[in-house]
Amino acid sequence: MFTDYIPGLPVMATFSLAVFLLAITPGPDMTLWMSRTIRDGRAIGLMTLLGTNLGIAIHTLLVAFGVSALVVASPVAFLVLKTGGAGYLLWLAIQAVRNRSVLAVQKVGRNDASAWRAFLNGLWVNLLNPKVIIFFMTFLPQFVSVRDPHVTGKLIFLGVLSILIALPVAIAVVLGANGLADWLKRKPQVMRVVDYVFAAVFSLFAVRIFLTQTR
Repeated sequence: MFTDYIPGLPVMATFSLAVFLLAITPGPDMTLWMSRTIRDGRAIGLMTLLGTNLGIAIHTLLVAFGVSALVVASPVAFLVLKTGGAGYLLWLAIQAVRNRSVLAVQKVGRNDASAWRAFLNGLWVNLLNPKVIIFFMTFLPQFVSVRDPHVTGKLIFLGVLSILIALPVAIAVVLGANGLADWLKRKPQVMRVVDYVFAAVFSLFAVRIFLTQTR
C-alpha cells in the first residue's frame, strides 16, 4: 500500500523543517533562478526552476536505487562529474559578464530567451553538482532505516516531498527577482554590477564544487 512508503509523523516533521531551512539557504540553484529571471523574465525563471526540480527528482532516484553510491565510489567518475559541474558554472559566469543583462530584460517576449535552454540550464546545474549527490546520499538516508523493507519507496517519497516543500520558496525567489528586474531595467549601471556579482557567485560555487571530496 502507498501508506507503507510514508514515514511516521515525527520523521515527517523533522524532515520538513530541515528541507525548509535548506530551501532558504542560497546555493547554485537559487543563484541561477535569480539570474535567469532578472535577465530574461519570470517565465524563463520558472522554466529554470522546473529544470532544477527535475534534477532533484533524478538525484532522488539515483540515491534510492544505489547509483549515486557507485559514482561517488569511483574516483574517475567523480572527478569527471565535478569537473563538468565546475566548468558549467564557470561558463555561466562568463555568460553573465558577456551578455549585457539590461538588454536581455528589454527583449522579453521575443525569441531571444529560450524556455528550453533555461530548462536545460537548471537541469545541468543540478545534475553536474557532486555536492548534491553527496548531500542526498547523506541526508535522505537519515530519515529511513536501512532495515526497512520499504526503504526504496520511502526514499523516493521523501525526495518528492522535499521538492513540494521547497517549491513555494523557489517560486517566491523567482517572483521577487522578476519584480527586481522591473526596477533594474531603469538602472543600467546597477544591472552591470549585478551581472558581475552573479558571475563572482557562480565562480565561487564552481571552485567549491571542484574542491569537493567524497570524504
